[in-house]
Amino acid sequence: MKVPKALQNADRSGAVVRTFEYDDGSVIAVDFGHAGDALTVDILGSTAIVVTDGEQFEFELPPEATDVSVQNGVLTIEE
Repeated sequence: MKVPKALQNADRSGAVVRTFEYDDGSVIAVDFGHAGDALTVDILGSTAIVVTDGEQFEFELPPEATDVSVQNGVLTIEE
């Protein structure tokens, strides 16, 4: 699964973006660190809107995405 372009640029804000490939799927994990304390995500159709500390990232979810969640300042997109 490819990291959406808007999230590829999140590392400029201090976020750490990683992709993990497994036999049965893949996971994109974006750790917003301290800025992720107020992290929220809304899904509207195939569009995700992530808001953290006054910054907003809007992007189309990868077609393979089956789950999007937020926990402890980490956004995960799973296949």
